[in-house]
Amino acid sequence: MTSLFTEAPAAVATPQLRSPSPLRSLLAGLVLAVALLGLVAAAGPTAHADAVDSSNFLGAIGSKGITFASGQSAVVAGHEVCDELDQGKQATDVANDVMSQTNLDGYHAGFFVGVSIAAFCPRHSQ
Repeated sequence: MTSLFTEAPAAVATPQLRSPSPLRSLLAGLVLAVALLGLVAAAGPTAHADAVDSSNFLGAIGSKGITFASGQSAVVAGHEVCDELDQGKQATDVANDVMSQTNLDGYHAGFFVGVSIAAFCPRHSQ
C-alpha cells in the first residue's frame, strides 16, 4: 500500500477526539468539505485555477486545524488522494487510509479527502 503522506508526516489535527462512529464522521467531513469548496469554486473565476485551488485547499484544511510541515507537502498529499481515487478506491477507503497513516480522526480525515476532491479532482465528487 502506498502512503498518502510520504512527504507530509507532520499531518496533525488539533484538538481531536475519536468518534464513536468513524464512518459517520468520515461522511460528515466529506460532505462538509465538498460543499464548502463547491461554494468557493462557484464564486471564483477560472483564471489561475491551480493557485486558487491550492490556496482554497490550504485555507480549508487550516480552518479545521489540519497542519503539515509545509503548504507544498499538504498540496502533494491532496493530489495523492486524487491519485488513489483515480486508481479506483472509494473516498471512504482513502479517508480510512488517511486515518491509519496520520493521527487524524474520522471527521478530519474525511474533511481532508473531501477538500482534496473539491480542490484537485472534482471529477470524483458525488
